[in-house]
Amino acid sequence: MTPYPGRAVRGSRSGRPIMVLLDLLGRRMALRLLWELSLAERPMTFRALQAAAETNPSVLNGRLKELRAAGIVDHGDDGYRLSADGAALLTLVLPLHKWADDWAAGREFSSTTGESR
Repeated sequence: MTPYPGRAVRGSRSGRPIMVLLDLLGRRMALRLLWELSLAERPMTFRALQAAAETNPSVLNGRLKELRAAGIVDHGDDGYRLSADGAALLTLVLPLHKWADDWAAGREFSSTTGESR
């Protein structure tokens, strides 16, 4: 089911927009699809996106439906692409990606427990 603001999502009954967005982006392959679409020089067909994201058709179809319903991905005659909102979202996610890399580089994690030492 596509998450919408005002509706309860995993981990939040409030349906606050940030919680809805984090739920959507936390779903399997969602961020990967945004990443692949951001790298593409032109819209991508379903098969091209499936190959680039290394996923199966069922997962890809489900995520694309959700991302389209949320207005993050557009689909036209020439394929899938980030919408204007999707591109704007990606500009906000990229600094978080850098922060996460810096954070992880500054810590030593146990390979068995995943805990920081």
